Amino acid sequence: MNGAQMLLAAPEFWVLVMACVIMVADLFLREERRGIIHLLAMLTVVFAAIITLRGGFLVEGAQTALAFNDSFIRDRMGDVLKVFSFITMGLIFTYSKFYLRNFNMFRSDFFTLSLFALLGVMLLISANSMLMIYLGLEMISLSVYALVAFDRSSGRGSESAMKYFVLGSMASGMLLYGMSMIYGATGSLLLPEIATAISTQGSDDILLTFGLVFVVVGIAFKFGVVPFHMWIPDVYEGAPPAVTLFISSVPKLAAFAMAYRFLSSGLGDLHIHWHSMLASLAILSIILGNLAAIMQTNIKRMLAYSTISHMGFVLLGLIPGSAFGFGSSMYYVIVYGLMSVAAFGMVILLSTRGVEAENIEDFKGLNQRHPFYAAIMGLVMFSMAGVPPMVGFFAKLLVLKAVIDMGLIWLAALAVVFAVIGAFYYLRVIKYMYFDDAENEELIVAPVDFGAALTLNGIMILGLGIFSSSLIAICMNSFML
Repeated sequence: MNGAQMLLAAPEFWVLVMACVIMVADLFLREERRGIIHLLAMLTVVFAAIITLRGGFLVEGAQTALAFNDSFIRDRMGDVLKVFSFITMGLIFTYSKFYLRNFNMFRSDFFTLSLFALLGVMLLISANSMLMIYLGLEMISLSVYALVAFDRSSGRGSESAMKYFVLGSMASGMLLYGMSMIYGATGSLLLPEIATAISTQGSDDILLTFGLVFVVVGIAFKFGVVPFHMWIPDVYEGAPPAVTLFISSVPKLAAFAMAYRFLSSGLGDLHIHWHSMLASLAILSIILGNLAAIMQTNIKRMLAYSTISHMGFVLLGLIPGSAFGFGSSMYYVIVYGLMSVAAFGMVILLSTRGVEAENIEDFKGLNQRHPFYAAIMGLVMFSMAGVPPMVGFFAKLLVLKAVIDMGLIWLAALAVVFAVIGAFYYLRVIKYMYFDDAENEELIVAPVDFGAALTLNGIMILGLGIFSSSLIAICMNSFML
């Protein structure tokens, strides 16, 4: 390890140090001064974004750099995902502060666990070896297990955390087993060396094929796609909304990076095997996610099944194994993260006086109570449904084009049909907001920072749709250098 290598990982070191600082600082702060913890967390993600941007990897022509025995990679794709992780974390911390104060859970461990999970996301995004992939994955998982049970008085939260822990441990074991098979077949942990070994010896090795199956299982669990989706509805419903904010957004960016690094950088020559697996997972997720979401009356469970459907669309872009497909999936997962935090931010906004807004009916008459916030929620729902010119429309359009270019027109047609069917449950929320009378006439009041963050979130969803070309170009160029 030298100074140049540490400089490449400067954002990771910064987040690590600040997570430890916040953990120690809380010991010396009185209850009324714990707002400093939130300020430190916000400064952590702001300066992490600045450090990442100053690295120069987002500039046209920037090269890939390796560190720590080539197990850590710094490139444009990684930096784009990290910057959007920091933006999303800033929104999450802003929304969460309002919720944690209202429900008497404002403690430093929420912010430290979130930052350690963010560190795991960053390591997974920059992983260039199977060892680094597993390290990042476990950092995320262990932190999120604790976060799901963050509300110590909630039996439902503890039950959800236990389910997540058991299923997550099984998925981690399968992934590790697959990695050991790939290592046994290729003799290396580094993804480029694995790719070279497969290219040299061929892709017909049965050990490699079995290893690939277990790796795809691990990736599918991290995305939460069918049939490895069982944990998502229970965890989304049982976890505090402040935690669901995080689970539904930032780890999805890491899951995409993990899939790309593994399937393209390491196992690209096995594309003939893994593209059919992903196609099956994608279409099953789109079908089941949309159909199950229609039947939900709990807003968090509805959004959970919606997540399964959206992750199916992300997998559609991965199927071709092309630069355009990877760029499309990257664009989709970024904009989905922004849409998801806005949706759960609205859930938090309506959760007051110790009562969570869990049911879709809690959104009745929102336009009467606060037209502006109703408009933002309408933007989110239209975008998730894929209505133009919202950003969700262009995300779906790109991944469908990638599938059609591969010749899988039947797959694209099925995805479109069930996307149209799925629009029903998004429009139902809008119907409640605008066409039903409010059961609670109390005006909605939000702190200035919460309102500003929600406004910015809505502007990003609308602006990135109307002016989508810039972000699309950034995502595409991340794979075409």
